[in-house]
Amino acid sequence: MATVTVIGAGVGGLATAARLAAAGHRVTVFEQAAVAGGKLGRHERVTGAGTFRFDTGPSLFTLPQVAAELFAHTGGPAPELDLVALDPLVRHRFPDGTTLDSCAGAGFADRIGDAFGATAAQDWRRLWRRAGRVWDTSWRHVLTAPVDGPLQLAGLAWRLRDLAAIAPGRTLRGLGRRHLRDPRLRMLLDRYATYTGADPRRAPAALLAIPYAELEFGGWYLRGGLGTLADALLARCAALGVTVHLGTPVESVLVEGSRAAGVVLAGGTTVRSDLVVANADALHVYRDLLPSPRRAAALTQRSLGGFVLLLGVRGTTPQLAHHTVFFPDDYDAEFDAIFGRPARPPADPTVFVTSAADPAARPDGHEAWFVLVNAPPQGAFDWRAPGVADGYADRVLAVLAARGVDVRDRLLFRDVLTPADLETATRSPGGAIYGTASHGLTGLLRPPNRGTVRDLFLVGGSVHPGGGLPLVMLSAKIVADRIGAA
Repeated sequence: MATVTVIGAGVGGLATAARLAAAGHRVTVFEQAAVAGGKLGRHERVTGAGTFRFDTGPSLFTLPQVAAELFAHTGGPAPELDLVALDPLVRHRFPDGTTLDSCAGAGFADRIGDAFGATAAQDWRRLWRRAGRVWDTSWRHVLTAPVDGPLQLAGLAWRLRDLAAIAPGRTLRGLGRRHLRDPRLRMLLDRYATYTGADPRRAPAALLAIPYAELEFGGWYLRGGLGTLADALLARCAALGVTVHLGTPVESVLVEGSRAAGVVLAGGTTVRSDLVVANADALHVYRDLLPSPRRAAALTQRSLGGFVLLLGVRGTTPQLAHHTVFFPDDYDAEFDAIFGRPARPPADPTVFVTSAADPAARPDGHEAWFVLVNAPPQGAFDWRAPGVADGYADRVLAVLAARGVDVRDRLLFRDVLTPADLETATRSPGGAIYGTASHGLTGLLRPPNRGTVRDLFLVGGSVHPGGGLPLVMLSAKIVADRIGAA
């Protein structure tokens, strides 16, 4: 069995470490932060009223069978994960004041019919049949299989039905315009491009698989916060004998000949191993840890980032669901601002609010709000400039007030996190949430899991098969399987 060094204790790194340790490998994880979890972040604020706890990364847990398979494969179920089914999954507030609550399964089309009429429901059902084919094709050929380059995706051309479902050359926006006549449903569909950090006008139509995963199979909250997934993975790694070093940055991948032979830690200590798995943004790997200028140059089109407000709110806000999204009058203006040159924060952004009913998240008589706005990454825009973060926080609160939810006189506190903060916390270049943006004909192609030198593997949301908790755990399975088959 091999000795393995894992760079990063995010979900991808911990999941890979657990799988490899369960297979008998000796695994050591180095994490630069003081806590495990990576982008599955947590923030705690203690006040006179009590303690507020926030998830600062993913807020929706989907495809729980992926996590269940991971824990079953590495030693048994994870009773630590307490799933709470969400209905609605998301409450959508549109510019005209109408509201649509999403849910899992066929009932969502019925809700569309009640809110927008029979024609809108009929359009959605037709699109949903297409979405099912896209999901099936994506699951079989992309999400659960290694993809090292365009030739493997080109193999779909031999399966004409699969090729028709993926619709190469068509955008998610174009698919919505073709199937959906109601502009509100088009807006709802466009939003799923942002789940990969992309502009819907440039995102491939195959991303239709994303809403299908959420709206067909459902979504959950983890009682105690989604950060409990990181706790469960860390505990599983400990039970399997994985050594995890927190607060220990890796400065470079050690290369001897044409293979990865270990890592060099901050301060110069060399740690040798048979294999290296990097749970880090692919651009960070190829720009900083293993400089590969040609590979790095292909990863510079960054995904959107996130501007976050963490709010302690007095009282209750009945019009909010667990997740509520407030759309702007002009959605395109948001993407023009974020992906434009020069990039800038949207003046009238979509605002996404998570307010968990979990008593563990907030004191009695209060709410803990996670407010997310799509934003340009650090570098495309300077979030570190004096006054910028606080000024934009004021703007976001004013936008919420204009859309009927004014909490400025109910705030106990507000904490601000920008893409620059995410860059510092996770070493993700620019604080881009998803690495590279999923744009154009190659939008389905993430950087491959096999590295540019032998015995180096990449895992996580910036590489194949993509971002989001279930895909990151699938990434770990692909990497572990490749190592096991080597």
